[in-house]
Amino acid sequence: MAESRIRFRHLQAFLEVARQGSVARAADFLNVSAPAVTKTLRELEEALGVAVVERDGRGIRVTRLGEIFLGHAGSAISALKRGVDSVRQDGALNRDPIRIGALPTVSARVMPLAMSLFLEENTGAALKIVTGENAVLLEQLRIGALDLVVGRLAAPEHMTGFFFEHLYSEQVLFVVRAGHPLAEPDADVFARLDEFPVLMPTRESVIRPFVDRLFITNGMTAPATEIETVSDSFGRSFMRQSNAVWIISAGVVANEIASGAFVALPVDTAETKGPVGLTMRTDTAPSPAFTILLQTIREAARHHA
Repeated sequence: MAESRIRFRHLQAFLEVARQGSVARAADFLNVSAPAVTKTLRELEEALGVAVVERDGRGIRVTRLGEIFLGHAGSAISALKRGVDSVRQDGALNRDPIRIGALPTVSARVMPLAMSLFLEENTGAALKIVTGENAVLLEQLRIGALDLVVGRLAAPEHMTGFFFEHLYSEQVLFVVRAGHPLAEPDADVFARLDEFPVLMPTRESVIRPFVDRLFITNGMTAPATEIETVSDSFGRSFMRQSNAVWIISAGVVANEIASGAFVALPVDTAETKGPVGLTMRTDTAPSPAFTILLQTIREAARHHA
């Protein structure tokens, strides 16, 4: 039987190659040689009877059948991790951390309070928070590199095997520093937008299609000077020393707008409003600490909603 020939090292190598998109980078991460990773993948493909990866230029991509197997492989690794954790006798402090993926807006707005509330519970559980694009975080959740994603609801075709719990809704704003020329009364934002650099959500982000449609609705295809970024630290710094316009989720800049450092331009962005919430795999079996973590994130989200 094929399953009797598949070992943990096969799944681990496959998941890491899928995550890295490269045999060499996966080998570095796993601390083995690239030929060893290639040999392990070939063994896995022989056991399955199908190809799970293929060359893509200088890199590697997962095949269509590999994508189907990828979700099951991630679930198997996660189940094994939970099984090991459940029988360890050395206490929660030595266990692997609960791994949380959070959008920049969530990291800035919700997670600080959620972490403060969680630490008050004294569970002893360690935490790891990773910030990035929604699509990247969901892919890491799918392959078992994350346990939870707090972010935007993805398109239906990307939600297979996931469960989503709505926390609040958020929209995108056009933001400038105080004193910016576009912040003047009666300034025509879209008529003058090409005069300034524009910080945009990346093309892979959930909100990018809404932003693109907003430009088309207002007679533009794209800004003349466009900088794609998901870095809120870069955005804040660049905004303070330039006349840039930042198209960003409201939560990321809520404090700066409240203090008067940044100003939201009078652009109707209602159609960019969308749900933010908890995304987990449907096979997740929450531990007591994980359940408490979910409760603290819900409470922090209610506070900021």
